[in-house]
Amino acid sequence: MSASPDLTRRLTAVVEQLHHATVCCVGDIMLDHFIYGTVSRISPEAPVPVLRIERQHSMLGGAGNAIRNLAALTCAVRLFSVTGDDSPAAEIHSMLASLPRCTFHLEHEAGRQTTLKTRYVAEGQQIMRADLESTHAVPAQVVDALCARFAAALPDCGVVLLSDYAKGLLAAGYAQRFIQIARDAGKPVIVDPKGRDFRRYDGATLVKPNLKELGEAVGLPVATEAQQEAAAFRLAAEIDVQYLLVTCGAAGMLLVSQAGEVRRLPALAREVFDVSGAGDTVAAVLAAALASGAGVCDAAEAANIAAGLVVAKHGTAIVTTTEIVHELQHRSVSTAADKILSLHQLLDSAAGWEKRGLRVGFTNGCFDLLHPGHLALLEAARAKCDRLVVALNSDASATRLKGPGRPVQNEMARALVLASLRCVDAVVIFDDDTPLSLIRQLRPKLLVKGRDYQPHEVVGADLLPTWGGELLLVDLLSGHSTTRTASRLATTSDPAPPHP
Repeated sequence: MSASPDLTRRLTAVVEQLHHATVCCVGDIMLDHFIYGTVSRISPEAPVPVLRIERQHSMLGGAGNAIRNLAALTCAVRLFSVTGDDSPAAEIHSMLASLPRCTFHLEHEAGRQTTLKTRYVAEGQQIMRADLESTHAVPAQVVDALCARFAAALPDCGVVLLSDYAKGLLAAGYAQRFIQIARDAGKPVIVDPKGRDFRRYDGATLVKPNLKELGEAVGLPVATEAQQEAAAFRLAAEIDVQYLLVTCGAAGMLLVSQAGEVRRLPALAREVFDVSGAGDTVAAVLAAALASGAGVCDAAEAANIAAGLVVAKHGTAIVTTTEIVHELQHRSVSTAADKILSLHQLLDSAAGWEKRGLRVGFTNGCFDLLHPGHLALLEAARAKCDRLVVALNSDASATRLKGPGRPVQNEMARALVLASLRCVDAVVIFDDDTPLSLIRQLRPKLLVKGRDYQPHEVVGADLLPTWGGELLLVDLLSGHSTTRTASRLATTSDPAPPHP
């Protein structure tokens, strides 16, 4: 699905401002431990698989996953949470300390078990999860100490994110205490909720349930779009929040306001591998965008883009600002023709790519009667760079190079076919005999040709060291040639029918 140029520009500006954001997060932090291995037999002791362990690692979970996402967005983060005094807490402390621009305060409750979720994975499939945790409400005196630290940090923060995993920190009316402190300080509050009783989030700016949580919270059906909107408006009114953002799985997101506004945001994932932690990514992008000055609608749009990216990754993943901007730029291209650029447009685009740290690749040719050999070269080139520019010989240039009768297709037809390929990011038509002038102006970091060339034969290769570029020679698929194909077409074409 494409985005309008205006929306793309607006959201790109939002994402590029995220590093100015400071987000204050209160929530249940935990440690996610993953144990990977293989299963080749059933235990003789019981009908259960035997996992042969090959590797294992840990990462921040619960509210910690929102913190990881905020760090990936280059935001400043202030975290407030509660742990026990145990080895998972020590590991969490070490991980938080390694995150850039992250300050944190962890209250220790005596006797509390820091939540540890251990997942056993074989051949990419989770076969079991074991949880070690305490879920009782945190003692009032511990919350008192945390609230004092939280209130002191608010002047430097742009928004508050409550990440509720029902482990006791935001239970028993404690969520209301944090919301009220934030409101008294004039800070908007986003809630990533848990459970069925949403009244404890009364007064928040925005609450982000999923579709199942929405239905359970209001006791209404949510099968159709009309039912979802009715349920969302009911919940927004019951808990007195300005906005409700409902994540609807494959149906995307639904944003409603107490003022009666409704906005549908379609799902944007090309492929869905794993939805683990996607809600944390949405909450983090929402919080960061609002903290950097974006409006709620634009923040939700940016969060929706991020959600589409994170569910296409395996495991509890994160999304960076660079990935979001890349996706926005790709979605702004509504037709293949949008990728066909003038030299001026190309240089402007390339300057933007370079500014964001993207590696620009370049190849050139006539690409007359596109065949599998061409595709293999283009895909190999795109695999080694972030943006691939294809310089296409004009009709006059191709005729001088290939001879009379060529090209078979005119330059615009050839450009449109190339631009329709996902691996091609821009097409520029040039009229010279070689692309040397174009290479000098573009200064690509990767120059790509087929291995039928020797390095010294590649036009522009000698210039690459002056700007840190690299030459890539790609193996060619045998048996594919536009010249041979054109020749066969000429010799096998049907003769003209006889005159009656």
